[in-house]
Amino acid sequence: MKPELPEVVWHCPGRPPFRLSGFPWFEQDRVYRRLPLKPAWQLPAPVSSLADCTAGGQVRFRTDSEKIFLKVVLSGPSGMHHMPATGQSGFDVYVGPVGKAKYCGTLAGSPADTTYQGQLLELPGKVLRVITINFPLYQGVKELSLGLLAGARLLPPPAYEGSGRIIVYGTSITQGGCASRPGMAYTNILSRRFNYEFINLGFSGSGRGEPEMACLLAEIPRPAAYLLDYQANAQGLAGLRQTLPEFIRLLREKHPRVPILVISRLPYARIGYDQAARQEYLRSRDFQASLVKKLRRQGERLTFFHDGQTLLGKKDWWEATVDGVHPTDLGFLRMADGLTPVLKRILPGTRR
Repeated sequence: MKPELPEVVWHCPGRPPFRLSGFPWFEQDRVYRRLPLKPAWQLPAPVSSLADCTAGGQVRFRTDSEKIFLKVVLSGPSGMHHMPATGQSGFDVYVGPVGKAKYCGTLAGSPADTTYQGQLLELPGKVLRVITINFPLYQGVKELSLGLLAGARLLPPPAYEGSGRIIVYGTSITQGGCASRPGMAYTNILSRRFNYEFINLGFSGSGRGEPEMACLLAEIPRPAAYLLDYQANAQGLAGLRQTLPEFIRLLREKHPRVPILVISRLPYARIGYDQAARQEYLRSRDFQASLVKKLRRQGERLTFFHDGQTLLGKKDWWEATVDGVHPTDLGFLRMADGLTPVLKRILPGTRR
């Protein structure tokens, strides 16, 4: 005789009391997408396509359900050779408030699956808990249903510290390549340390600092800070010279009092043995540092720079990557550890 299955009530996470974050245009378009369906500016085709990847998306709530289930319909199968399906197209869950949340489970299908369902979480006791579920990093989500045990309480999550969003623009590394599960992308790690909504606008190979993207970022309501981390996609020093000053100007034109943090590129394996690549890397870093220094001399006191060469560790940074470029979970944790004190200095209400 088969065991009796529990009665489950299915919910749409895009409706209250759930709080959906990481999708600034969700209320307008009602899709899990990081950019609007009909932007006011023409976007590069790869950026528009990658915007369907749900990196940085989260749903938060409180419940005393002892089990949580998901039904998932993806935009396509997993197919990356250097990133597991759990990170590319899976969900993971943390339990506890910001600053105390702990990882408790992952749900994903096989790499070929475009649909899957199952139990994401099981914890003993009908205790009211804060739940954070992280969306996939490198795949789109067409449909998502969240199941709780019948009779379970369902309440809104605790409020954010402020209404502002921390908007992070960058590359495949920003998007989360190649974390083993969504919660290990560095923006998601930071979201467990700072009680703000994080918007992940990392675009694999395509975060190139186009002015159209700066205009679009500036349209997102209530920015608390901008993090610009796109050197690796900028097509060298020439690309940075062409795009970064204008990108900052367009953001600053609309948001004169919002902190802007420029982060130079992480170290990557090639600079350890290719002298020309290393010189280009250092010149690009130094250009960003000098640009920020110049802006600060001109009165832009809320523009900051951080040297990305320090973020993977000083002695053995190469041990924190999958392929010499993209971080492992260890690499992402080191990135978050390095950026945490920087954000504490620049965020409103935490500046020292």
